Amino acid sequence: MTSDISIRRENGVAVVTPVGEMDAVTSPALAEALDEVLSEGPEGVVVAFAKVGFCDSRCIGVLVAAFRQARDLGVGLVIAEPQQQVNRLFVIAGIDQVIPIMESVGKAVSSFAEAG
Repeated sequence: MTSDISIRRENGVAVVTPVGEMDAVTSPALAEALDEVLSEGPEGVVVAFAKVGFCDSRCIGVLVAAFRQARDLGVGLVIAEPQQQVNRLFVIAGIDQVIPIMESVGKAVSSFAEAG
């Protein structure tokens, strides 16, 4: 399976939107995109998961590594709008206990403005 990843900026916050399935084949592209936006020093990073129908342990590893990298850089990173089955996986894996998961991209972006 393939995945497309778009990146846009909104009020100093990078919004990374993967589309498709995030698995062992496509997760490295997500890792590269997150590394790229973190190197630019954004105020925050939102990973918008509304268009991701599946993710596996490799994707979770990428998200945790990016969260740690962001934390070390003093940058916030949140996940927004995961589909129900993806969110279930995040809960089972305990990701929701580590990385904030927000119900909308808009709320996620504005949360950085409120924090700043």
